[in-house]
Amino acid sequence: MSHLKLFAATVKWHGIKLLRKQDIARRVFLHDRRYVSSGTSEPFLSGSNSNYVEEMYYAWLENPKSVHKSWDLFFRNANAGQAYDPHLPDQLERKASFLQSHGLAQTPSKAEKLVEDHLAVQSLIRAYQIRGHHVAQLDPLGILDADLDSFVPSDLITTIDKLGFYGLHESDLDKVFQLPTTTFIGGNENSLSLREIIKRLENTYCQHIGLEFMFINDVEQCQWIRQKFETPGVMKFTNEEKRTLLARLVRSMRFEDFLARKWSSEKRFGLEGCEVMIPALKTIIDKSSEMGIEYVIMGMPHRGRLNVLANVIRKELEQIFCQFDPKLEAADEGSGDVKYHLGMYHERINRATNKKITLSLMANPSHLEAVDPVVQGKTKAEQFYRGDTAGKKVMSILLHGDAAFAGQGVVYETFHLSDLPSYTTNGTIHVVVNNQIGFTTDPRMARSSPYPTDVARVVNAPIFHVNADDPEAVMYVCSVAAEWRNTFNKDVVVDLVCYRRRGHNEMDEPMFTQPLMYKQIHKQVPVLKKYADKLIADGTVTLQEFEEEIAKYDRICEEAYTRSKDNKILHIKHWLDSPWPGFFNVDGEPKSMSCPPTGISEDLLTHIGNVASSVPVKDFKIHSGLSRILRARLEMTKNRVVDWALAEYMAFGSFLKEGIHVRLSGQDVERGTFSHRHHVLHDQEVDKRTCVPMNHLWEQQAPYTVCNSSLSEYGVLGFELGFAMASPNALVCWEAQFGDFHNTAQCIIDQFISSGQAKWVRHNGIVLLLPHGMEGMGPEHSSARPERFLQMSNDDSDAYPEFSEQFEVSQLYECNWIVVNCSTPANYFHVLRRQILLPFRKPGFLVCVCTTFQRVIPENGLAAQAPHEVKRVIFCTGKVYYDLVKERKNQDLEKQVAITRLEQISPFPFDLLKEELEKYPGADLVWCQEEHKNSGYYDYVKPRFRTIVNHTRPIWYVGREPAAAAATGNKNTHLVSLRRFLDTAFNLEAFEGKTF
Repeated sequence: MSHLKLFAATVKWHGIKLLRKQDIARRVFLHDRRYVSSGTSEPFLSGSNSNYVEEMYYAWLENPKSVHKSWDLFFRNANAGQAYDPHLPDQLERKASFLQSHGLAQTPSKAEKLVEDHLAVQSLIRAYQIRGHHVAQLDPLGILDADLDSFVPSDLITTIDKLGFYGLHESDLDKVFQLPTTTFIGGNENSLSLREIIKRLENTYCQHIGLEFMFINDVEQCQWIRQKFETPGVMKFTNEEKRTLLARLVRSMRFEDFLARKWSSEKRFGLEGCEVMIPALKTIIDKSSEMGIEYVIMGMPHRGRLNVLANVIRKELEQIFCQFDPKLEAADEGSGDVKYHLGMYHERINRATNKKITLSLMANPSHLEAVDPVVQGKTKAEQFYRGDTAGKKVMSILLHGDAAFAGQGVVYETFHLSDLPSYTTNGTIHVVVNNQIGFTTDPRMARSSPYPTDVARVVNAPIFHVNADDPEAVMYVCSVAAEWRNTFNKDVVVDLVCYRRRGHNEMDEPMFTQPLMYKQIHKQVPVLKKYADKLIADGTVTLQEFEEEIAKYDRICEEAYTRSKDNKILHIKHWLDSPWPGFFNVDGEPKSMSCPPTGISEDLLTHIGNVASSVPVKDFKIHSGLSRILRARLEMTKNRVVDWALAEYMAFGSFLKEGIHVRLSGQDVERGTFSHRHHVLHDQEVDKRTCVPMNHLWEQQAPYTVCNSSLSEYGVLGFELGFAMASPNALVCWEAQFGDFHNTAQCIIDQFISSGQAKWVRHNGIVLLLPHGMEGMGPEHSSARPERFLQMSNDDSDAYPEFSEQFEVSQLYECNWIVVNCSTPANYFHVLRRQILLPFRKPGFLVCVCTTFQRVIPENGLAAQAPHEVKRVIFCTGKVYYDLVKERKNQDLEKQVAITRLEQISPFPFDLLKEELEKYPGADLVWCQEEHKNSGYYDYVKPRFRTIVNHTRPIWYVGREPAAAAATGNKNTHLVSLRRFLDTAFNLEAFEGKTF
């Protein structure tokens, strides 16, 4: 009992402290588990008065009405740990003095036992609130403990003898105890017997709902959850609500049964074993719609996806069923995807609220959880364009599998975006379909944490575990989750503890690896039958009504199946998850195939340059070094020249004037990795005071968002990709701190950006800025690995295209993305401008950071004046051009060697390079790059050059030798290899006698 006595002493001390006068200067400190006073105590804090406070506390515990109401208020607040009225100490001191003068001080021995028992009961209540979920009956199969541990916490009263942990006995069960303000189990009662306290705690925390929330460091939020779940009788449903729930379960289960009957040998990743997920999602949507939500964006894995499309999104059943037809021909729109990866966008009336609701289920690949940040980015964008800063109109729901939720790192990355100002979506509802297995892997081999949901604890998200075979418990939990998100704008997790009736897919045999589990599953009564029997038994529905509901939905499915046979062609555009109304024509094609000039007026450029060189906020002190940078910008503006940073500034600023939102995200992008950008100025004298000059260009302009991201690539790039999906009228850029940092976001690049349009007819205009350059800085900070992007480009190296006036735009439209390596700031400006002015959108990769963008910059020096005398044409891209120009001048070869730059690598500029090659008929052709031969651009450009010349002339390689690492970390080695390939590049006899 020592810990209880210590707690009593603490309460007494807080009582004394709160009774002090506010002008007391001396403090009392905790030392060696005893509170001791430093210096002379005030008269009121003398030993006798200190004992008096304790006596009053004992009296209050025995009977709260035996003390004055001011003491009653004081002790109630002390027990709850609440804030106090600053005038209360003086009032209580007067009360104490008055009561002392009337001789009310006494400390009977029974009072000490009484206070200990009350404190024990408070500890008991808290134990259930913290650890009750460990013994909750969550597994519908009754096999596993959801937390993977059969240990029962010793402070939970699972047997009578455990009362001894608290110094209580069986004889205390019928004693009445005052309830603390940190529990709502009493309802309207302030006290209950110990027996009733334990019973109500078990009903709340140890049945089919397991609550994890006591780690949340906000008292108000904890109290809110306690009230929602502890209040007696709170989980009651009307007969109409029960009938609706039953009807939704019928649709969920009969849909799966229908697919199983019609296509028994087809993979569909059915929902059997967690059919309750459909009414769960509909409850979340209904409740959210009731509270004002107009748009719900969802992401989920493959399991149950077709059911969600049919019964939540309300995709036409015939379009789902026709996907199973092996004779269905694909329209010429791309490669398409399997049916359980497809998404959908749908606007409809929510029947529960009679309000309009828009639902979007995002298409996604088999890479589990990869869609999470994409959904969050799209949600953020939809909120942004609606001015929905508090997330009251647009929200996201993410569904997860248990194994992936625990195992995939992008889940953690996405959670850590949830409360960042430029990334928050004001709360996401996470629903985990907890199969208690991952493919064939037992959860005890798949995670180290007790639950698959423990990752959510890092952001103080409450976690509601619920037995999925108790539909009413699931509906209540989902309703509370929707209310939580609306009330606190924070994430919440609903863990549906269920089972998977079949294998990983319908063709898989789970008995190979989980024989005992699947023996039990084969005996398991489906949740629909359980719930229907319950409602029939209590008279809520009749057997006839239940059978009619089944027959009604079966008839709907059969009629849709008949109609599905009329569908002979699959149109992927019917499964689009993020449409851009009005941007394309009715057939989904560009309204034109031309691109306006990317140049803008000099007056406009000058204005942007002047603002970029200023501090448009009064009394704002900037760093002296930054003052020099701004002066240099102003000087460049006056001289009509730009560097990389100013070119970017002018491109971004021009869009803002045109009403086009610009968003730049990534690690340290506000200042720029190389201290070149400085788009956010910081006051050197006022903490956290900042200024973004780009938002001060014009009174009426689009907003500019520039935001340093968390130290994440996978999550943040996925987020920005999702943001770019929402609208074509925005320039969304993600910048890698160094080019090769996109490595850890490769899944987003491969599965969404490269192939998204082909698989899902999903257009996207995101721009990736990848700093790239071989400067001896080591293998990790040199190469953006352009060869990877080029390898995934979909243009044909062997197909010689037909040229036309619209060749450039047509070629861009046909490609899957654009890879650009700018060698001049001006071209960087123009390629950014072109990204928005095109009549369609393509992901762009600027691997380096006039009136129009120049795909090829031809030789314009002495060699171009006498092309027939040129002995060699060197083609290159990027900054190696400047090394080549310098070396050519040093060797006095400016007439004999022409140097042509490729600024756009993919799609390959066949038309312009053909002109260059024909200009120098007698010259040998060289491709020069600073990257190693097995990296960079050579493997991509070589066959395309050969196609242009119809394989009649070789294209020689000059550059570094093949290597496993992207670059050397030794400065001398770097310079030696540079010297070597520059010598080769200008040795006009280097390739004599060699065969190609």
